[in-house]
Amino acid sequence: MIVTRGNSKVSMRVIYDDIMTMEPKYISHIRKDAEGNLEYQSNEEHSLGVAELARQFASVFDMGDFGFALGLLHDKGKEKDDFQNYIKKTSGYDLCAPSWTDKTHAYVGALLAKKLYDPCSNIMVNQIAGHHAGLYDTDVLNNDILTKDIPQEIDCNVEILSLNTSILRKYNQPEHLHHLYRMLYSCLVDADFLDTERFMSPVNYAMRENHTSMKDMQRMLQKKLDAFKDAPNTPVNHTRRQVQEECIKASEMPTGFFSLTVPTGGGKTISSVVWAVNHAIKNGKKRIIIAIPYTSIIVQTAAVLKSIFGDENVLEHHSNSDFEGCKDGKLRHQLKLATENWDYPIVVTTNVQLFESMFSNKPSDCRKLHNICNSVLILDEVQTLPNDFLQPIVDALKCYQQHFGLSVLFTTASQPILSGVIEGCNPRTTFKGIDHITEIIPAELNLHAALRRVRLDINDRGNTYSEIAAQLSDYDKVLCIVNTRRDAKELYDRLPEEDTLHLSRMMCPAHVRCTIEKIKELLANGVPRLRVIATQLIEAGVDIDFPVVYRQEAGLDSILQAAGRCNREGKMDICTTYVFSLSKERPLPKGTMQDSNNARRALSNDSDWFAPETMTQYFEQLYCRRDTFDKKDMKYYLNNPREMYFETAAKEFKLIDDTAIPVIVNWEDSMALVSQLKKEGPSYGLMKALGQYTVNIRQKDFNALEDADLIEKVFEGVYVIEERSQYNENVGLTTDNHWLEETLII
Repeated sequence: MIVTRGNSKVSMRVIYDDIMTMEPKYISHIRKDAEGNLEYQSNEEHSLGVAELARQFASVFDMGDFGFALGLLHDKGKEKDDFQNYIKKTSGYDLCAPSWTDKTHAYVGALLAKKLYDPCSNIMVNQIAGHHAGLYDTDVLNNDILTKDIPQEIDCNVEILSLNTSILRKYNQPEHLHHLYRMLYSCLVDADFLDTERFMSPVNYAMRENHTSMKDMQRMLQKKLDAFKDAPNTPVNHTRRQVQEECIKASEMPTGFFSLTVPTGGGKTISSVVWAVNHAIKNGKKRIIIAIPYTSIIVQTAAVLKSIFGDENVLEHHSNSDFEGCKDGKLRHQLKLATENWDYPIVVTTNVQLFESMFSNKPSDCRKLHNICNSVLILDEVQTLPNDFLQPIVDALKCYQQHFGLSVLFTTASQPILSGVIEGCNPRTTFKGIDHITEIIPAELNLHAALRRVRLDINDRGNTYSEIAAQLSDYDKVLCIVNTRRDAKELYDRLPEEDTLHLSRMMCPAHVRCTIEKIKELLANGVPRLRVIATQLIEAGVDIDFPVVYRQEAGLDSILQAAGRCNREGKMDICTTYVFSLSKERPLPKGTMQDSNNARRALSNDSDWFAPETMTQYFEQLYCRRDTFDKKDMKYYLNNPREMYFETAAKEFKLIDDTAIPVIVNWEDSMALVSQLKKEGPSYGLMKALGQYTVNIRQKDFNALEDADLIEKVFEGVYVIEERSQYNENVGLTTDNHWLEETLII
């Protein structure tokens, strides 16, 4: 790379050699070596190291020169006398250094970028100013940060790069430009973290290397597929092989949007990975990211992938990730490091983690974004994407596909409408979808008929809890899925305890996982009687198989997911999933739940409920009931290039209502962990472990428990219910008032 120095053009190699041979005028970092001696990293060395990494990251989307410029300027503020005095004195490098008053430094590089690179500086200043604190709202940036003066001791005679500003013309859609800002920010902050780590903790830095190639991944996958060849040639296995063959053919296509619509039991998970690995090799993609709505599916999917590719190639990143269970200490540490920036061959994560990072303003969230570039993204159970945020989510995917080389695969048995233009009930409510999505499975395969193992028996007449409990009692083995925690508890209480299991989010994650495993074990061992009452947490992706399923009235997509737990392996003739109403007890909650059910009820009674065209009709009915596809008005905050409110938008873009309060419950060894917490204080690993014993409750239930002196505040935001009698072995946390409502996203 050639830059301007005075009136001459010189190479960065010359500049780097000069930096490495000169005495440091400014210090960026100080560490202790093994003998306790202090060592320093010069600010010049650090800035160049960051610049080189940021250039490498941003080159993936042809903006390496911008990345390099960001890296060179980001820490110019460390030349401040105050910062140099601060770092020397606090580290013990120079105890005689003068005191300091203001050690902040990020604003200096932002001011220099504005001065040196105007008129394109608007693409750089926020990234530099916020590389520690986060991207700012425009008004804060302009009225606070950029009104400061450059301190007189700062050397403003810096190399000016020749930037390819013409590339900015590509981002002519306002809904795409804020993603570019955030992507450049990602390149800078990850480069800054990594170069700092390279100096301060070289052992950690070295452990990040993991370069298993996609070709090697393909060979591992082929071993698994070869093992499938010995499976019996049943109709279901024949169909699964057809699906895999279609995925291999479709993988040859260039980067774009794809859908894989396969009914439950069609081998969707393996087939989607077959497509992803081959598509990545064909198009030079560097990693595969799988985003899933529920942690219960993530754990199951990750286990399948680890059995194929090995633990060292699959990263789980979600709220319940527990790396302490990994026996290999080095691998355990590598996995923890990889969650910071997703530099791993396969990443399995949640929709919340993925999309909230895409709209975040924080360095810790945004570090990973540049590693989504030039990757393959599988969005599993795509019908669960929240309609309240559908427009900004789809806009983000379109931007990442168009500008950052992302290929996207939507997988589900219940494919939503994500293409074209759809109008809601409000004339101003229009959903602008993706121009074209390629469906991998040809319509002539007629998979919904080939894999038909269940029929629906829909009865919208109201029932009481006792009436439904009586019906369930007629079956030896039956699964019943309801919409709320309260409904689950009411039905469970009306059935014999010895043959019935309960599942809801009133149970902590460890308890839920244990109960699901127990259900699987009982079914595998041929237990004669088993009734399970559950909320939607068991509805999608959990591999269980019941001869009879009951599903409380809901949207067609949810009903079909429930039906996927019925005769899943096709070992019986056509079985039945019964759809029932509890309207005699109370109506469905207004909002999404009621709208989804009404959209389903608007369809013809003689519809083929499993046919893709029926699902399309259902989503048309659902969408036309919407009054918004952008509940928090992201377009207002982010789509004006002159006024982008990054911090405000990040606070508003929350896919799950987080007003619930997490409390740690007394189950298994949770109180031992609480004792450790009180003694040692919070740490990453300890809080992750305690997350396995946490239940989210709403404010008024929290208040009732607190009034009864049942809640102890350990630290700010960390609460414990130590009383063992408040946590029931069968149903989880009990409260003094009525049971909490189950949310749709669990």
